[in-house]
Amino acid sequence: MQTNLYEQLADELGAHIADRVFAPGDRLPSIRHLAQQKRLSVSTVLQALRLMEDRGLIEARPQAGYYVRHRARLMSVMTDPEHLKDPGYVGITSLLMRVLKENEAPGMVHLGSAWPPDELLPIKRVQKTVAAVARREPALLARVSCFETNEPAFVRQIMRRALDWGRPDPAEIVVTSSCTEAISLCLRAVAKPGDTIAIESATYFVLLQLIESLGMKALEIPTHPKTGPSIDALELAFNAGLVQACLFVPNANNPLGCVMPEENKKRLAALLSQHDIPLIEDDIYRDLCFTAERPWPVKAYDSTGHVLLCSSFSKAVTPASRVGYVVAGRWAQEVTLLKMVSSGATSQFFQAVLADFLTGSSYELQVRKMRRALAQRICRMSDAVAASFPQECSISEPQGGFVLWVQMPAQVDALALHRQAVEQGIAFMPGQLFSASGKFGNCLRLNCGNPWSPAVESAINRLGTLVHRAAAAPATRAA
Repeated sequence: MQTNLYEQLADELGAHIADRVFAPGDRLPSIRHLAQQKRLSVSTVLQALRLMEDRGLIEARPQAGYYVRHRARLMSVMTDPEHLKDPGYVGITSLLMRVLKENEAPGMVHLGSAWPPDELLPIKRVQKTVAAVARREPALLARVSCFETNEPAFVRQIMRRALDWGRPDPAEIVVTSSCTEAISLCLRAVAKPGDTIAIESATYFVLLQLIESLGMKALEIPTHPKTGPSIDALELAFNAGLVQACLFVPNANNPLGCVMPEENKKRLAALLSQHDIPLIEDDIYRDLCFTAERPWPVKAYDSTGHVLLCSSFSKAVTPASRVGYVVAGRWAQEVTLLKMVSSGATSQFFQAVLADFLTGSSYELQVRKMRRALAQRICRMSDAVAASFPQECSISEPQGGFVLWVQMPAQVDALALHRQAVEQGIAFMPGQLFSASGKFGNCLRLNCGNPWSPAVESAINRLGTLVHRAAAAPATRAA
């Protein structure tokens, strides 16, 4: 059978990758260059590159081209409904506080907390915007409203940012003092102590903290490392009457970096409406997804007001603004009241600063720059982990954000490993903190946001040595 030209090119480039002519993390020649060099059409080259993507050899990075992927072992996947366990109360705060305190000791290489890297944030642009708003509207520096938390200019920008997926009612929008506060308000609005909240497994530890602080239970939904929570398992939980609300991060979940497929989002929205169950959607990483097209939130498919979308601009502009928001659907009135009685109005001055920053093209240019840089840094970290850690380790393939999830051999205890790493000045987050039931004891999360440096490279090499030792030792579990 005659091989097509694009298949020949894909085979040729694949052989170069196998021979390490192109190593993991290397950028392939541009489409135009390959077309000229091989005397092929651009469409033929594109077909070859897409075939190589399907084979798992390369990945496309927005505005940056095609790069050789790290060929890590696939993470173990537990998305079948039979993996669904009973709901239970959460109890991670004491352990989390201990780990965070240890991670903040002087001299640490910070691979733990997932803060956006300072040098990628538009600090100078924000400084100029702050000064301009202060000159133009000095009254905002003193204004505090007891009844109105929303700055109209900021709400207009939220509406404009939502045009790609829908037209939310401005009356649904409640401005909050961070995305975390938005999620907390939503939990209080839709559920009560003792209720069960469906969450991804693994999920961000702050979400678990919020559930714990409100006296609610968590039900861990089996989650695929690339496509997110199992909708089949969730439907089973709905049918059994186990769930009163859901709390998911459908776009670039922290810590897995997975993005829920659009068909799953549609199905999820339909199930929420059918069973009259709310979803609190943490959408904070959607703008930092590496997909060719910015994915839609589940809120885009919500026609009945069952989705409460929470977000902020802290990951791409400035965490210091402490401004978030929620598009609260049918719970807008309840969320507004809870906001007023719990923390009052959010700074209208910083709302105005963000509104100015979001006007024009500054924000789009900023997120494009961040997506390019973060995709490259994740790839660099992934390659370093693959080179330093045991071959039995599996590494996530994030589709957004700036963290990496590593699954180590079963006998490695991440908490014991963390204690050893801290002694060597290395901070990371143990996997047990991302589960309501203490799962993922052989996993860890690494922050990839910081620029690559000799200190980071040395830390990964030393951490890899510790993992090798732990994998070779008899299995133990830290208390």
